[in-house]
Amino acid sequence: MGKLVHIEAIIKGVVQGVGYRWFATRKAMEYNVNGYIKNLPNGDVQAVVEGEEGLVKDFLKELRIGPPYASVSEIITKEGEYTGKYNRFGVAY
Repeated sequence: MGKLVHIEAIIKGVVQGVGYRWFATRKAMEYNVNGYIKNLPNGDVQAVVEGEEGLVKDFLKELRIGPPYASVSEIITKEGEYTGKYNRFGVAY
């Protein structure tokens, strides 16, 4: 297994009301990463992702694409300390 990482991402653009969180949850299962995704009051979406570094990077590439009706304008990422506290990926409210 490769290096384990923790990434916090803010996804900007048309990302609410277009199935973005459902898309991200499905992709997280495909890439075997854990954490959560949630809508923010300002229209952005926040994702916290943990897992093997290469898989997390590939997952973030998918988030840049998004589902068909989304339009991602920017993703701001910040690396943090890996915690291992997430055992799945889900939607937070």
